[in-house]
Amino acid sequence: MLNEDNSDEISIKVESETEPNSKDETMENNNENFSLEEIQELLEKEKQKSQNLENKLKLALADFQNLSKKVQSDIENGVNAKIAQFMIEFLTIYDDFTRAKEIFSKDEKDITGLDSILKNMDSLLEKNNIKPINALGEIFNPNYHEAISIIFDPQLDENTITKEIRKGYISQNRVIRPTLVEISKKQGETKDGENNRN
Repeated sequence: MLNEDNSDEISIKVESETEPNSKDETMENNNENFSLEEIQELLEKEKQKSQNLENKLKLALADFQNLSKKVQSDIENGVNAKIAQFMIEFLTIYDDFTRAKEIFSKDEKDITGLDSILKNMDSLLEKNNIKPINALGEIFNPNYHEAISIIFDPQLDENTITKEIRKGYISQNRVIRPTLVEISKKQGETKDGENNRN
């Protein structure tokens, strides 16, 4: 009896040891289904997909950076435009104080208070990078000047600015108010159509 039982056990063990592993065989079969060329082709496709995704990411990042720059530029332009508009209105008041100072000076009145106010105004203009346009003696430039008067003088170069009627100003390299000027001409026509020479 004992011998028979042992032989049964041995036979069972041998069978179990020789039983094939189905998972390993499946893997081997799967590997056998792909040739080296096919694996390389699959790898190349995956590389291409990866490259396409990287290119899309770069484009998206470039678009975002461009949008960010545009938004920043729009904000800066908007702020500068508002400052320029405020300064144009402020300059009107500044002109009034300057004229008042000139009138009081002619009447020999005390202008100490006006001088102090104008110094504060000059400081405000400087802090906001508002610079005056120097025009007197310069040749007329339509980008900076607006001619509203003409004087005939053969001694001066054509279009020389002989007088500043109203000061002009620049903000952020942009003219916010042109200088109103008087310019010279060497000769001109009278109402009768004759040449006018001085």
